Amino acid sequence: MTMTTPTSANEALAPLGRAALDDAAFSELVRTITGDPAARPVFEATRVQPVPYVIGTPTTEALLQVRGKALLPGGETRDWSCFVKQIQSAKWWTGIEMLPPPMRAQFIREIPWRLEIAVLTSPSLAALLPDGLRLTTSYRIDEYDDERATLWMEYVEPAPGPWGLERFEHAANLLGRLSARRQMHLVEPLLPREAVTTPGVGLRYYVNGRVLFGTVPAIADGATWQHPVVKAAVEACGESAMRADLLALAEQLPAVMDGLDRLPQCYQHGDASPQNLLVPVDAPDEFVAIDWGFDCPQAVGFDLGQLLVGLAHAGELAPEALPAVHRVILRAFCEGLDDEGLTVSARDVEYGYLGSLLARATFTALPLECLAQPESAALVGLFAHRIRLTRTLIDLTRTLV
Repeated sequence: MTMTTPTSANEALAPLGRAALDDAAFSELVRTITGDPAARPVFEATRVQPVPYVIGTPTTEALLQVRGKALLPGGETRDWSCFVKQIQSAKWWTGIEMLPPPMRAQFIREIPWRLEIAVLTSPSLAALLPDGLRLTTSYRIDEYDDERATLWMEYVEPAPGPWGLERFEHAANLLGRLSARRQMHLVEPLLPREAVTTPGVGLRYYVNGRVLFGTVPAIADGATWQHPVVKAAVEACGESAMRADLLALAEQLPAVMDGLDRLPQCYQHGDASPQNLLVPVDAPDEFVAIDWGFDCPQAVGFDLGQLLVGLAHAGELAPEALPAVHRVILRAFCEGLDDEGLTVSARDVEYGYLGSLLARATFTALPLECLAQPESAALVGLFAHRIRLTRTLIDLTRTLV
């Protein structure tokens, strides 16, 4: 096949489909990224490539990196890059047909697909972030009439190496400070919508849908545990009591949800896993907060759950390491609250943190959605890792009841 050299922005950005820019818009984008008002994009040097990340969010259509060269007035060139995220209403999600018809309309209505746009365009949020925590730089936002949008943002080159306890501690302290600055009486939701100011409304929607409607019945079903992959992983981990332990916690979940609503409430990041707290290679003491979630009041400590579980869920941290992380982040978050003058007992923060962790992650850590895949040693290994993770979460959250 003969490859043609692109001579226009539309050709250079063709892999982006409808998001491709014309020459004028592309030139403006490159000037914004480079900071040089006379820079011109070199079309033939432009590359578009998918970001190797498994998309699990219904409102994310695609993640890509665009990079290229800019020709400067003196004749020299400068490399540039940006991150392109294509977002969409949940009605365009490829898995929407999996939901029963009565649930689809509510799901589409309840998932705030424009939240990231609201985050990037909110001057009040950027001003509230404590030193050491910042938003990604937004270069351009294109919205379309069919409830889709393209976000052109800075590409954050991540610092190499794993997260150590000091990094977890620093992140938790900043999240505590952020929560104190975003108490219910101090701020409004970023994306106003019906009932969004009701404490815990987002978590309850998640629990009533994915957890109680989808996951818990599957856990209760004896056939799940007789599946060859699950059975092999359970036997390898010696976890014959896991099903009973999860079902016992599920019985307590409604009471835990009520307890969460009685705690001090804050607007928090909403999905503060390490994967969403990027550490730039040129600023290793800084976090770039991306992929904000929920945008409704949650019990103080809510953000710690995803901070704890994110890397282990992705297979990048051993479940056995989580108890040490737990102790560090709980203390650091409380110190962050204190730094901002919000007095909350450590027990209340721990309840908000572990109660939210129970509701959001403990029942869904087992990758039951993968059981449709062909049986393999790799799949058994995945389940064994997630069984160990689930046991760690059970042991942490059962202290609530």
